[in-house]
Amino acid sequence: MKDLPNPKDPVELMGQAYERLLESAIEDAKKIEDKTGPALHHLIDKARHKLSDLGELTAEEIDQISEYLKRDLRDAANYIVETGEEFKTWLGFDLSLIGDRIRELFMQAADQTTVELKQLQGEAERAGYHTGEITGPGTLVCDECGEELHFYKPGRIPPCPKCHATVFHRKSA
Repeated sequence: MKDLPNPKDPVELMGQAYERLLESAIEDAKKIEDKTGPALHHLIDKARHKLSDLGELTAEEIDQISEYLKRDLRDAANYIVETGEEFKTWLGFDLSLIGDRIRELFMQAADQTTVELKQLQGEAERAGYHTGEITGPGTLVCDECGEELHFYKPGRIPPCPKCHATVFHRKSA
């Protein structure tokens, strides 16, 4: 078997790709006038091509990460619109526990995504969060037993540590 220089954990690679997608889409969004959620989602799709050029992940993995990021942004924006609460409440824990860069990027992206929310309101709830997917920072709650999983950076959703269920929802304050 061929030794690879600096082998990386695949879960860590996917979390880093999630952050790179978000960062690239926000940077591109600063250059355009249309700051709506659909425009941001288009920029996320555009940023996918930059990730595929790096060759670290398969096209399927990049597509999945793109969809996970869009889901998280819709979910955050939906929460903000419906509750009138701030982004930090959606996370379900203290904002200082996540890095400044990811916090700022996610807040900007969630703000831009609120424009499209009325059309997509129930989508995040129907889709849910599932074991094996990548999620952004925040707190997920097991649909079976109520156990909370805290994500301080993007990461893969494990089975519930308490009951081993595989479907979760965002914690609401």
